[in-house]
Amino acid sequence: MARTRIIPVLLLHKGGLYKTVKFKNPVYVGDPINAVKIFNEKEADELVLLDYTASAEKRDPDFVKIAEIAGEAFMPMAYGGGIKSFDTAKKVFDAGYEKVILNSALFDNLNLVDQIASVYGSQAIVGCVDFKKPMIGKNKVYAYSGSKSGSYSPVEWAKKLQDSGVGEIMINSIDADGTWAGYNYEVIKEVAASVRVPLIACGGAGSLDDLQKAVDNGASAVAAGSMFVFQKKGMGVLINFPTGKNLVKS
Repeated sequence: MARTRIIPVLLLHKGGLYKTVKFKNPVYVGDPINAVKIFNEKEADELVLLDYTASAEKRDPDFVKIAEIAGEAFMPMAYGGGIKSFDTAKKVFDAGYEKVILNSALFDNLNLVDQIASVYGSQAIVGCVDFKKPMIGKNKVYAYSGSKSGSYSPVEWAKKLQDSGVGEIMINSIDADGTWAGYNYEVIKEVAASVRVPLIACGGAGSLDDLQKAVDNGASAVAAGSMFVFQKKGMGVLINFPTGKNLVKS
């Protein structure tokens, strides 16, 4: 039985730590440096840091801030947001991150994966699949903070990301984001059955049972935001991490 990675997701916005619901209505939850220090103490497996409006606002990452955050981390860090070129990715790696998370840039240039992988390796690249169900039709992928839709289903886009050379895929349900209602297990299962690379489930977790259910449906790792930064749904901020119970995948 292999231990499953559990990954807190921190949303960076204007230098602070925020949390959203369905990619909207950001709520300030504190200083990212303090959060990272607490996750150090709780021995989180790794951390994901997303500047979730950088691409939509056509901004570069805040390299000074993200370097400061990485400098406090004792665990591997992955960063996404505003990475649109090899040079931008290089600066993120130079800032102390082991992985880059690519989403919006790949809508315009899938070759970016090969450019980065040729220097840093596929294992350093996570392809992020943000998806939601439109008013009419089936789930589609989205970019630029959920503001631009693509023509692919999550499974189709995940396959294209795999073929482009990403080392991991993170699927993130926009509809479930911040709801505490559980992941979209159907999509997790479909994508897991369609790709060979490790799959990170994100969007909607509210309990350890949700995390385990994602693993049971094929996720290689599980990521969450709200349940790691709030006491409970609708209650105050409390940075926490589920130590003492390991999720397993047979």
